[in-house]
Amino acid sequence: MADHISSSGEGHGSVGSYLTGFVLAVILTVAAFGLVMSHAMSPSATGGAIALLAVVQIVVHLIYFLHMNGSSEQRWNVMAFTFTVLSVLVLVAGTMFIMHDTSINMMSR
Repeated sequence: MADHISSSGEGHGSVGSYLTGFVLAVILTVAAFGLVMSHAMSPSATGGAIALLAVVQIVVHLIYFLHMNGSSEQRWNVMAFTFTVLSVLVLVAGTMFIMHDTSINMMSR
């Protein structure tokens, strides 16, 4: 089945691509639950594995459901997404630094 093209030239995924994305998302979700339920790893290793699975699932959603790719039509969407991710990283890192610094200064008194 061919991709559907709207009048603005944007590509919409086929049923096959949506099903592929759905199956990958389900597999990644079940893998995360399986890691937690099996207690096969240490808690810190489990947290790292879940974080990795979460990043992979974000990529799956971006590609299969939001249709983000490197094409010229998607360049502005990719740039906006990159700016958003960098802004959130700066916000989270700054918050973590401030909370840690405050904790250290409060403990010493």
